[in-house]
Amino acid sequence: MKQPTEMNHLNTFPEDDSSSSNSNDYTYQDKKVPLGGPYTDIEAESQNFLPEHNLGKKKYETEYHQGNASFGMSVFNLGNAIMGSGILGLSYAMANTGIALFVILLVAVAIFSLYSVHLLLKTANEGGALVYEQLGYKAFGMPGKLAASCSITMQNIGAMSSYLYIVKYELPIVIEAFMGTSNGEWYTNGDYLVLMVTAVIILPLSLLRNLGYLGYTSGLSLLCMVFFLIVVIIKKFQIPCPLSEPANNETVIKTSNVSLPQNYSDACTPKYFVFNSQTVYAVPILTFAFVCHPAILPMYEELKDRSRRKMQGVANVSFLAMFIMYLLAALFGYLTFNVHVEPELLHTYSKFYKFDVLLLIVRLAVLTAVTLTVPVVLFPIRTSVNQLLCASKEFSWIRHTVITVSLLVGTNALVILVPTIRDIFGFIGASAAAMLIFILPSAFYIKLVKKESMKSVQKIGATAFLLCGFLVMIGSMSLIVLDWIHNASKSEDSQANGH
Repeated sequence: MKQPTEMNHLNTFPEDDSSSSNSNDYTYQDKKVPLGGPYTDIEAESQNFLPEHNLGKKKYETEYHQGNASFGMSVFNLGNAIMGSGILGLSYAMANTGIALFVILLVAVAIFSLYSVHLLLKTANEGGALVYEQLGYKAFGMPGKLAASCSITMQNIGAMSSYLYIVKYELPIVIEAFMGTSNGEWYTNGDYLVLMVTAVIILPLSLLRNLGYLGYTSGLSLLCMVFFLIVVIIKKFQIPCPLSEPANNETVIKTSNVSLPQNYSDACTPKYFVFNSQTVYAVPILTFAFVCHPAILPMYEELKDRSRRKMQGVANVSFLAMFIMYLLAALFGYLTFNVHVEPELLHTYSKFYKFDVLLLIVRLAVLTAVTLTVPVVLFPIRTSVNQLLCASKEFSWIRHTVITVSLLVGTNALVILVPTIRDIFGFIGASAAAMLIFILPSAFYIKLVKKESMKSVQKIGATAFLLCGFLVMIGSMSLIVLDWIHNASKSEDSQANGH
């Protein structure tokens, strides 16, 4: 699952990528915490959000140390950063774009994401900073730092919400399978279960000042998603199409949002180009699935014998691997259910094969991974809030607890009140993910890379990428809001007609 990297680990580096070793420096490789793992040798909550004493130094004067992560381990770590709950929404995106259009969009988003990695690495070399927020500070001062911080915080809250949605969707099915009942008992209500899991498991873990071993959940999450992909492929050949017998050669195919009368034979025929009201969610879902950019610079710092070209190679391999996984998951999920696909693919199976043993194992594995991941995702959000509001104050358990509880209450309210995970994927993908992939890397590059003129090919390309980012964000958000308004008006009309 996507997990945020520690936002406070600041080291900068000389432009020639040479290094001097510091064996006492903490690395993710030392503790095998590839993403988001907090430091075990420092009081986590007392770390400076952005140490001001380094901001005035030139890149040649700042502290620099040799990383220890191999190329292969860096690929694995970055794969962990990319892979997340977004994979569960890709079949839904394909169902609402068609196979051909989805592949075109997937390729485009992957290439754009790799280009933004290129911009980030080049900007980091020129700007002398290895933290997204610090690049923002160097480029635009406090507004730049806040823009980066708010975007990362929104992305992490979106990730937390998507994980809790999985608990809301999947835990009731697991309980029903073990209890052998599905009569609507209170303990199979997803809203109640989200609150209970948050109070009993997530809150106590989130209150810890040091998360330690929870950093290992990134690897567990990736393995769970690989297992999920394998099961999706297997089930394609086990689940027949059509899924139910029709009446009079015609049936009503129900999706999560609309019911459309369709010819029965069309229900099992893959479409290559589809345009409907849900197509607008495709690009935001894809951008949400590919966001890993706050993790790029800390991983660059930990790369052994690092150079910009080597780190770009790590990104290329990682993105290619995730591209293949995403394409396979989307394709086989779509071919299995076609127009029946729901915004969360794993939940779709429960409509037809609720008590399948293999799917039950997948659900348990994914539930374990996402439940343990939520505290890790919450950690940097809390640190960011704490340091932005109370940077000069001593650690306080009261403040620590209030921020933690407030974040969890807000996220739970979001999960309970927002009707579908599609809206989380869509809103976060169109806003925070677009900022992190398109807008901020190109803006930082244009501002901080001084040796290239604005008329150079590189700067023109970055400017076009920036404009493309604004187009994607504004266009996607506008269409999503219009879809929300349209759905709300349809709901009101339906209630007024007594349906």
